[in-house]
Amino acid sequence: MTAHVEDAEDVTQEVLIKVITRLDSFRGESSIRTWAYRIAVRHMLDRRRSRVEAAELDFARFGADLLDGLSAAPEPDPLLIEEVKRGCTLAMLCCLDRDQRLAFVLSDVFDLSHSEAADLCSVDAATFRQRLSRARRSLEAFTRSYCGLVNPGAPCQCDRRVRRAEELGRLHRTDPALSRWPVEEIDSAVRNMESLHDAASLLRTHPLYAAPANVLERVRDAIAVTGWASEPGRIRVTFPVRGHLKR
Repeated sequence: MTAHVEDAEDVTQEVLIKVITRLDSFRGESSIRTWAYRIAVRHMLDRRRSRVEAAELDFARFGADLLDGLSAAPEPDPLLIEEVKRGCTLAMLCCLDRDQRLAFVLSDVFDLSHSEAADLCSVDAATFRQRLSRARRSLEAFTRSYCGLVNPGAPCQCDRRVRRAEELGRLHRTDPALSRWPVEEIDSAVRNMESLHDAASLLRTHPLYAAPANVLERVRDAIAVTGWASEPGRIRVTFPVRGHLKR
């Protein structure tokens, strides 16, 4: 949703704080997962523009950018090629407006049902389907026209884009931002690029990013359940704020 690691970290922290501080509002009317998803969705929609969104990308401008400076010699380093692929596909999503991007991510990348995703977005099913359909059409048209991973005849190839991305400061050869992030293993079939047929499959080739160990430790330290409060169905939670414990 943000196409940038640091922005994604900020969003994650902000959402976790909201989840922790609003535990007393959870009434058990849905699963805790759905409740937390709803907080995250609302926060993402209301948040200020990310640095990639601030560039106001659209598909026409992004397509022209991809074709600018393609190298004649392919890059041999598979890590840097993967870095270009991940960065490109994330930036591609930012060519969609937030509503369409969210619909596509929830439904086609996270595989939520249309009814569940529509509920999270606080819209009716028909409105959600319209947003998802527009997002799919836009992404599929773009990838088939430009992306060599989806269409072998398309002009842009990841291995020919590495050098230009490095020149523009979007890729750092000694410190790739996306490819160095800890990941969880996913089905090898999803990694098989030859099986790609559409934009959703392309986005699913991204790994499941795992929170670094120090983040998990901080979250565990922050959430300390100290017992049942006086009201049925509510718990008292202690968490540190700027070095102090707050309840």
